[in-house]
Amino acid sequence: MTNLYKFNIRRAEIDDIPTIMEIMQEAFAKYCVLAKIEPAKITVTGETANDIANDIETKDVYVAVQDNIIIGSVRIEILSDNRARLSRFGVLGDYQGCGIGRTLLDTVDDSMRAKGIETLELYTAEMYKPLVEFYRRNGFKIEKVTNNRGYARAKLVKEYDNI
Repeated sequence: MTNLYKFNIRRAEIDDIPTIMEIMQEAFAKYCVLAKIEPAKITVTGETANDIANDIETKDVYVAVQDNIIIGSVRIEILSDNRARLSRFGVLGDYQGCGIGRTLLDTVDDSMRAKGIETLELYTAEMYKPLVEFYRRNGFKIEKVTNNRGYARAKLVKEYDNI
């Protein structure tokens, strides 16, 4: 039996792209079903390997790895005014509930604090209550909800105390 709790977090590399694509496809297929969103409304469905390569080069992209297999990933874009945006966050279904998502977020938090980031934001479907609650447990608060993509989309924000 595999110990699901033995994994590490590292920066993504170009060779990781195929697996990151698989994770995003699985995670966002589930996301669309549970949030009752048409897949065409989610930008990740059209993502290419080149898009991911560009993100690896221009953003902070982390992967969770167990036994040399990537089982989760997250991306962070540094914005202006000491802000950052978290996106493309997913953990393979067989590995959910093992603390991998939480550890990825802890890694993001450490990185953001080290960079002097004051606010981390993300967007998610407001209707996907378990996911919204996961983010709330990890320090995010709903700032607003919009329908700009054809579904109720919550902007969640986490503020860091960098004083």
